Amino acid sequence: MCISLRGGERIYVNGAVLRVDRKVTLELVNDVAFLLEGQVMQVAEATTPLRQLYFVVQLMLMSPHDVEDAKAVYRQQRCALVAVSENAEILRGLEALEDLVEARRYYDALRKLRTLFEVERAILTSHDVLPLAETA
Repeated sequence: MCISLRGGERIYVNGAVLRVDRKVTLELVNDVAFLLEGQVMQVAEATTPLRQLYFVVQLMLMSPHDVEDAKAVYRQQRCALVAVSENAEILRGLEALEDLVEARRYYDALRKLRTLFEVERAILTSHDVLPLAETA
């Protein structure tokens, strides 16, 4: 797999952060876990339940040596979401997410979660519920 990066861009590979100083193409010749800088969620962006779950799964991908700690938090958050969710699309997504996380397909799990962000936003907007970061 070839990945092109612009100067100053970062890529997260197997827990390491790489920053390039000029335009470069990287060829990943074996199976590695990576995230491009634009796919990385900062803690300040984890303002809703699904975004918080994304952040935890992201930690599993970016810190492969600390997966078990992150997985414990993931399980708590996912179970809480399943318990309170009434939306069928969210529930199906959380079920698919569980399969992906158990298979250690964290990148695919993050992609699945991103597809649910708009559904979550619509639910929160329709119920006039403020995102978690704004309720304090």
